[in-house]
Amino acid sequence: MSVPAKRFLASAALVALLGAVPARASAPAGRFTVSAGVAATRVVHDDKTGLNWQQAVSTTTYTYADAVTYCSGNAAGLAGSGWRLPAIKELQTLIDDSVALPGPTIDATAFPSTPGDAFWSSTPIVPNKTDVWAGMFYHAATGPRNMSLTAYVRCVR
Repeated sequence: MSVPAKRFLASAALVALLGAVPARASAPAGRFTVSAGVAATRVVHDDKTGLNWQQAVSTTTYTYADAVTYCSGNAAGLAGSGWRLPAIKELQTLIDDSVALPGPTIDATAFPSTPGDAFWSSTPIVPNKTDVWAGMFYHAATGPRNMSLTAYVRCVR
């Protein structure tokens, strides 16, 4: 069996074992403060966690490596430095499980036009070296995602 086939089977087994993990996070209305300015460069401050989020979602999907570059290279055009992919626990704070499925399960006022799809996190699935955790805004959960696939990006600092 080829190495890619083994990796696929390992990822498939992991998904079968873990499935989609409920996020168990809820972002109540009024928790976010949105900065003024051009829509593409607005920042959303989370008053509870103190994190600053990119408001506009990436306009395309990226592989994991390209997502890391997108945030760290400030390709998002956001003011300041220190932008990065969020850890899965940080990304879970945006998932609003009070939103009816099929979502997107996020505060649509603070984060308009968010697709109900997978978003990258920086959290690896140990010991697997090819998958990381992703936030799934279509069903308020987190799950494994192979780094060779694509997903959306929302940078944080």
